[in-house]
Amino acid sequence: MVLSINGLGSQLALNLIDSTKDRQLQSLRNEPAHARAEAAFRERIGSITTPEELIKDYEVYSFVMNAFDLEDQIFGKGMMRKILESDPSDETALVNRLTDGRFGEIHASLAFVTSSGPQVPNFSDASWQDAIVDRYYNRVFINENDAQNETVGTVLHFREEVGEIDNWFDVLKDPDLAEFFRVALNLPEEMAAVDVDMQKRELERRYDLSKLSDPAEQERLMARYVAISDVLNPPQWAASSMALSVLQNVSLGGQFVPATINLPTISYSAASLYR
Repeated sequence: MVLSINGLGSQLALNLIDSTKDRQLQSLRNEPAHARAEAAFRERIGSITTPEELIKDYEVYSFVMNAFDLEDQIFGKGMMRKILESDPSDETALVNRLTDGRFGEIHASLAFVTSSGPQVPNFSDASWQDAIVDRYYNRVFINENDAQNETVGTVLHFREEVGEIDNWFDVLKDPDLAEFFRVALNLPEEMAAVDVDMQKRELERRYDLSKLSDPAEQERLMARYVAISDVLNPPQWAASSMALSVLQNVSLGGQFVPATINLPTISYSAASLYR
């Protein structure tokens, strides 16, 4: 289990996470359930030669799927086998027809099939195993924090993926990254439903991705996302505190005067965006 961030604002929670991340990751590695899952993966992954064999070994298969944030797809074994058996050089192959970038990442990492054809991957390579194990624990860490505070989880995901962003399609194929940029750039939620090419053009108009190479710019963007996200979706403690303040004011005989916060830049419709 990671530290509880319940009762903390998103930025304060991120500050706590930053100061304790290494200790928390080590704590996750020491948890018996995770340690057993890692041991099973390291012990048996080296003997796996095909997607069929991987999917039949539920413990190893589940570990790998969790490492790529595909826990919600674990029971789609038939689809996963087809994805892992896809020829990446064939534009009509299943792996190339799926918009979710997680499937492309797991296909490329396992590499049962490359542009040169099927192969038997060297899963016994210690550095490859270490990379998958590190990815597993990082993903568990992000997901457990996300379960407590979605704004925090999205920021942690952005930090993990920002170095791999080369173009807006890299963003749009990742639902969490797409959400991060829509909020940070004050774009309406309805934008997610419009044509991908149209989304790309609007994002290009709003932001120059080359600026992401500057760590200070990344911090500025994350701070903006957190500020706007906490206004749009207040953490539970903030909503409760606001309700409590209203009730206390009424119970003490005070006069309740509603306050309106005007945020026009984040409330316009998708239709107005493309007129």
